[in-house]
Amino acid sequence: MDIFTDAIRDLGPAEKLRLVEQIWDDLAAEEAPLPLPDWAVAEATRRRDAMLADPKLASTHEEVGKRIGDSRND
Repeated sequence: MDIFTDAIRDLGPAEKLRLVEQIWDDLAAEEAPLPLPDWAVAEATRRRDAMLADPKLASTHEEVGKRIGDSRND
């Protein structure tokens, strides 16, 4: 392992979450778009094409919110 991985493993859960938040905020501050791997672009395209072919596959905001809420109650 490298020194960074060892240091991260030594952090507690709250500290790890704070580190992730700091990294996320730093990425969000970048002006250049983040590169996406080819597989992610292909999957997004596949899902878009499937939804356009059958709009019933889409979910409303309310449906998504309910699924998220229900999953938190499990």
